Amino acid sequence: MKKVRAIDLFCGAGGSSWGAHTAGVEVIAGFDLWPVAKSVYSDNFPDAKFYCENLEDLDPSDVKKELGDIDLILASPECTNHSVAKGNKPRCEKSRSTALQVIRFVKVFEPRWIIVENVVGMKSWARYEKFINDIEKIGYHTRTQTLNSANFGVPQARRRLFIMFDREMKPNSVSKPRRKRKTAREIIDFNGTYRYSMLKTEKRAKATLERADRAIANMGKKSPFLIVYYGTDHAGGWQRLDVPLRTITTLDRFAYVKPNGSGHVMRMLQPPELKKAMGWPKKYKIIHGTRRDKIKMIGNAVCPPVMKAIVENLICI
Repeated sequence: MKKVRAIDLFCGAGGSSWGAHTAGVEVIAGFDLWPVAKSVYSDNFPDAKFYCENLEDLDPSDVKKELGDIDLILASPECTNHSVAKGNKPRCEKSRSTALQVIRFVKVFEPRWIIVENVVGMKSWARYEKFINDIEKIGYHTRTQTLNSANFGVPQARRRLFIMFDREMKPNSVSKPRRKRKTAREIIDFNGTYRYSMLKTEKRAKATLERADRAIANMGKKSPFLIVYYGTDHAGGWQRLDVPLRTITTLDRFAYVKPNGSGHVMRMLQPPELKKAMGWPKKYKIIHGTRRDKIKMIGNAVCPPVMKAIVENLICI
C-alpha cells in the first residue's frame, strides 16, 4: 500500500502530526506562524519541511510544487475566538476566518482526505455551515463528530469537534474504544523535585481558598486533590485524582494540593505532567520556550491518541 503523505496546517507543537505519524502516515510539512512551535516541531519531525509564516501569505500552488502530491490535510485553525472560555468578550472575525485558508489549500492539493479540528464552539460560527458546504462543493463527503479524549486512553476530559472529509465516500463514524479511563493521578509526578508552598497564606486569593475548602469538605483533610488555580470553573473549582483531568487550556490552570501534616501545600502542574495529560509519549520533546510558552503549546494542541484513532478510521491503515 502506498504511503499516505500529509501536511499539517496550524500545526503548533505537532499533536495532530504525531497522531497521524503513529497511525502510519508520513507527515512531510507543518505550517505555523510561531517560531517557538517551529523549534518544537522540527525537533520531533526533523525530516518535515516547516513553513513559519501566515498561510495567507503563501501561494498553495508554489507549496505544491515544493512538496508534491498530498493525500491528507490536517488542520487546526485558530480556536480562541470560537471558545466558550472567551466568555462575553468580543470575537475577532479575522481570527475565526483563518479556517478559510483550509479551503485554499484543498482546492490546489485536492487530497483524498481532510481532518479539521476545533473547539465545539466552532459550530456556532456564522460561517460554519458555509465552510463545510464550500469544501463539499469541491467534491467531498463529510462527517462531523465531537469526541472526548478521555475515551481514547488520554487522562484528560477534552471535548473537541472533528470535521472529516473524504473525496470518495462518506467517512465512517469513529467508534469509542472499549478501555478503562485513565485518571489525573497517572500524570502527577509524586516523586519529583518540584517546590511546594503553603496553601493557606495571606497572599492567597479568597476564591482559591474557597475552592480548596470545598475540596477538603468533600474529600477530608488527608486526601490530595486538584484545584482550578487560574480561570473559571463551573464544577466547584476542584476535582479528585481518580477521574480524568479537566480540559487543559493555554494558561496555567491546575494546582496539585496535598496534606503535609501541618495543613496543606500546593504547586502548579508542570509542563511534563500536562504533556502526559495530552497523551504525548515521554520521548516527544517540548524543550523550547519559556514555561508559559510550553503550556500554551500544550493547551493549543490536539491529543495525539485521538487523532491516531481518527486517521486510522478514515484511511483504514
